[in-house]
Amino acid sequence: MDAHNPTSAAKNKLAAYLVAAKHHWPEYLMEAAELGIFMVSACLFVALIEYPSSPVHTLVTDAFMRRILIGLAMGLTAILIVYSPLGKQSGAHFNPAVTLTFLRLGKIAPWDAFFYILAQFIGAVLGVKLASIVLGKMLIANPSVNYVATMPGRAGIGNAFIAEVVISFGLMLTVLIVSNTKRLNQYTAFFAGALVATYITFEAPISGMSMNPARSFGSAFPAHIWTSLWIYFAAPPIGMLIAAEVYLRFKGASAILCCKLHHENGKRCIFHCRYDEASQQKE
Repeated sequence: MDAHNPTSAAKNKLAAYLVAAKHHWPEYLMEAAELGIFMVSACLFVALIEYPSSPVHTLVTDAFMRRILIGLAMGLTAILIVYSPLGKQSGAHFNPAVTLTFLRLGKIAPWDAFFYILAQFIGAVLGVKLASIVLGKMLIANPSVNYVATMPGRAGIGNAFIAEVVISFGLMLTVLIVSNTKRLNQYTAFFAGALVATYITFEAPISGMSMNPARSFGSAFPAHIWTSLWIYFAAPPIGMLIAAEVYLRFKGASAILCCKLHHENGKRCIFHCRYDEASQQKE
């Protein structure tokens, strides 16, 4: 009887959320911290490299070369986060689009996905807020830094949307292929970091290179810059969900082992995980 009672079902769902929050809150805080660290790093490196009075900006006069430097810095930041104790335990999503994709693939519970995404948005905003305190409002608000906001380039909104779909598709498909290949799993961070660096170098002039709704919101909220923010909420999930469907079509659901970007690390796993089972079968 209770199964068909909407009130009872709502209570059961709420209870599941509360249980998840009670047992998995460390992972939620880790996800917030990871994206917060990423945003602080983005603000600091962009300020160091792009602010007109910076010694680096004075030394490196070519804009393309400066994007290479920023790309390398952010790619390395992503790698270090994945391999950090935080990333090893939480799975190092630090991106709502990644979490939504793994929800679609059945590797994370709905309540965990909800709290992951909430934490990611909070972490992104706090990261930019912290960076603004460290750098000072005058510097972080300078047009050369501009809170590291993501906005469409001269190619226009349509091209920015398409570019975000394409790069998000590429990142997610790469993560799925590498993280679910036993001999490559431990190197997932390097593949993802290399793509981040490449995308910043070559794609950033088109869309600002986000792939991450929370990352874009983290800049937009304190800066009050809402220009075409919908692109960064819509395009990354679309691209990543398409990548998931492609992977499912060719490899099947059974090939998806977990949603951690790095698994063999001794940290607990809160996901619908088959990684250890698959490892034992191969042995």
